[in-house]
Amino acid sequence: MEAEEAAAERSNLARVRHVVLVLSGKGGVGKSTISTELALALRHAGKKVGILDVDLCGPSIPRMLNVQDRDVHQCDSGWVPVFVDQDKSISLMSIGFLLEKPDDAVVWRGPKKNALIKQFISDVAWGDLDFLIVDTPPGTSDEHIAAVEALRPHRPLGAVLVTTPQAVSVGDVRRELTFCKKTGLKVIGIVENMSGFVCPHCSECTNVFSKGGGQELAQHAGVPFLGCVPLDPQLSRSLEEGRDFIQEFPKSSAFPALAGITQHILSAASSRSS
Repeated sequence: MEAEEAAAERSNLARVRHVVLVLSGKGGVGKSTISTELALALRHAGKKVGILDVDLCGPSIPRMLNVQDRDVHQCDSGWVPVFVDQDKSISLMSIGFLLEKPDDAVVWRGPKKNALIKQFISDVAWGDLDFLIVDTPPGTSDEHIAAVEALRPHRPLGAVLVTTPQAVSVGDVRRELTFCKKTGLKVIGIVENMSGFVCPHCSECTNVFSKGGGQELAQHAGVPFLGCVPLDPQLSRSLEEGRDFIQEFPKSSAFPALAGITQHILSAASSRSS
């Protein structure tokens, strides 16, 4: 254990204060959306943020931040992440930057995927960061075990679990909770994404996928419920166009929910630091 901690002090993550994993039990629940908006909101709170996109088969965050055409460079310490803004307050590493063509599929067996995840964690020169957001693939596979084991010496702040309201998705998140328990990963809380559609004209909320499954699960499991993020056309459009939703749409229906989730993360970090 002491050897692990000594190695962590010498690693590229040594100057990263807090590591947050974003997990989901199934695909298509908006995990990368939550990771992206959380990073943007933390940046607007004055924090320096990195995003590690280890969703190797679906690396969508480069497009969401409009940096899909950038290149990754090498330095003495390893890979230099791509900086999203001129202030270098958000940096990103993704396999999307390493593919020859954006439509190339990653057709790899487990050991090769695990090796790249470990390399991402050890060989990216992040420098000083307040938060590193780790966007994981859906499920509880070898890739998750590889990521959690490689990050364990760096004492992650915990995991944010993303679900949608319907029972099928909530059931998958139950398995994700079991994964966190078995691997000793603290659960910061559960986010219910796509929780109702707010009409942009009359502001009436329609529960397209039912409602309340994430909150009910959080109460049953005894973990914090971080909030409901509604379906919001402005949020979808900003992700498609690589725009900063947090800055451009402060009056949207999704903004208060994302701000609340961010505040939970900041409070958890503050509690650990004190």
